[in-house]
Amino acid sequence: MALLLLGLLAVAGPAAAIIRVEVTGVDSTMRRNVLALLSLERYKDRDRIEPDAVARLFRRVDGEVRDALRPFGYYEPVIQATLTAEDEQRNWHVQIDIRPGEPVLLEEVSIVIRGAGASDPVFEHVAAGHTLVKGARLEHAAYEKVKTDLQSAAATFGYLDARLLRNELQVDPAAHRANVVLELDTGERYSFGTTTIEQNAIREPQLRRYLRYHEGEPYDAGKLLRTQFALDDSQFFSSVDLVPGERDPATHIVPITITAKAARNSYSFAAGYGTDTRARGTISWLNPRVNDRGHRLRVSLQISEVSQAINGRYDIPFGDPVLEKISLQFVDQTQQIGSNVYTQQIIPPPMPPDTGFTTSGAHIDTNEVSLTPSITVSTGRWQRVLAAKFAHDITSDAIDGRKIDNLVVPSIIIAAVPEGYLGEDLFSRTLYAQLDGSISALGARANFLRLDLRSERVLDFGTLWHLLLRGEVGVSAVHNFEELPATYRFFAGGDRSVRGFGLDDLSPLRTVTQSGGDLANNSYFLRSVSQRIGGRHLLTGTIEFERDLPHNLGIAAFTDFGNALDRLGDPLAVSVGLGFRWRLSVVTVGVDVAKALHAPGFDSLPGPRLHLNISPRL
Repeated sequence: MALLLLGLLAVAGPAAAIIRVEVTGVDSTMRRNVLALLSLERYKDRDRIEPDAVARLFRRVDGEVRDALRPFGYYEPVIQATLTAEDEQRNWHVQIDIRPGEPVLLEEVSIVIRGAGASDPVFEHVAAGHTLVKGARLEHAAYEKVKTDLQSAAATFGYLDARLLRNELQVDPAAHRANVVLELDTGERYSFGTTTIEQNAIREPQLRRYLRYHEGEPYDAGKLLRTQFALDDSQFFSSVDLVPGERDPATHIVPITITAKAARNSYSFAAGYGTDTRARGTISWLNPRVNDRGHRLRVSLQISEVSQAINGRYDIPFGDPVLEKISLQFVDQTQQIGSNVYTQQIIPPPMPPDTGFTTSGAHIDTNEVSLTPSITVSTGRWQRVLAAKFAHDITSDAIDGRKIDNLVVPSIIIAAVPEGYLGEDLFSRTLYAQLDGSISALGARANFLRLDLRSERVLDFGTLWHLLLRGEVGVSAVHNFEELPATYRFFAGGDRSVRGFGLDDLSPLRTVTQSGGDLANNSYFLRSVSQRIGGRHLLTGTIEFERDLPHNLGIAAFTDFGNALDRLGDPLAVSVGLGFRWRLSVVTVGVDVAKALHAPGFDSLPGPRLHLNISPRL
């Protein structure tokens, strides 16, 4: 009975009120500000609201709309608001029509910098870059931004005693004009004082080479932040605290204290799945401080269904340790490259139909054991890596069997790095170029020279739309291509190449006819074997439009094109598709469905293909 009574009361009780607010006559920016200040908008989602409360909130509309328009320079708007009760006064419709009227225009703008920073380009840049221009419509946000930027520039670049002598916004609504007066006294500029370091990880002289500032030079908070990043990225420390001390107004010096705790060896374990690699797992071990000179050792084991690799790297910093290092890398990698072998038997009659040869599936199998010393130097926006790989390379396929190469492969890598680069690991590059090759004098059976260019760029159109452009071009000059190890040939297709095709499914085909058996004993056979063996050249590209959705989600539409080629004029594969994105803090999880539209070298178009890819955020 109690439950029944509660149910009847719930049915008989008043339904939740709905207030529908409609604002017209202003652009979207002003409309958002109006809605943000309207009491009716804030109260409209209350479970219960009485008619007299709605009336009281409605009487505030005129004043709240005027307050919302003043920051945009409209001080005399004409506002027509109506309140209509609907559905027995349980729902209301509020219609607000706004005519902003004549705006207030800027008549005089005066920005004056006094003191030691009067001629500093930092303040000149702030003053020159503002939008407070004579004759422009007054915007309070623009005025506040200039004021904030002046104070922020002073604090960032060492004018720690700066103060605003005048900050006035003079508005005459009747005359529709306004004046801006900003006057900043910068005071003297401070300099970096003594840096005190408390740590037990590496030698102090070595640590001081990571500082991005020098004692006695002008104070710059940006250089302190860069120093913090450099020390964090060194991986020597589990924590780093960099704290400016109490400034001395007499000497205009700011002392710095750095406190750091040494990092321990770290282990990491990861497992995942991708359509290129299928099931995969990684185990890695990092010793960030082999000794007190800052040497570093990393060892990892990576296993997937298509490749297995042991990777060890020993880094020795030199010069500027943030940007320069000598490395020695050891790799033992086994990998499946290329796509299936196609076998067709040709049996002269009256041979029996079963000779033991059927269409089979296989890949080119490679194993490379290499030792690579390298030197890495970063200057400005570019990083250069000079290396020489000493490699023992084995290539096995269904046509040529097993081939072994022992060769030295010199290489140079040039890559663009972001402004302010501090030696941190980069997941992606806006521009990457690698030139490598070898000759018979260095052990190669096939003389070759190979250039690989990659570029990736994201263009933003507003806050919700993005355009991803990605491309790769590879060219090579090879003498006797069949003798080139498969690890130096070009292949296309896969999650980060041409979607709609499997990993390395795109490349030229090579076909041979094999014979065997004894014709006299009626056991003679012929078979034709075709295999994708890789190309001399490569061309791939991606055009992808992405649309952000709430909760870090997104959708994408894309087209990919490309192929591994014997000649640069050979036809390209083309695919289109749709995708889903889930953006986390440092990575993006992508699920794509792609369909091939053009597939040169295939007897028929492959069906739709699902791609799962986890990639770093750009």
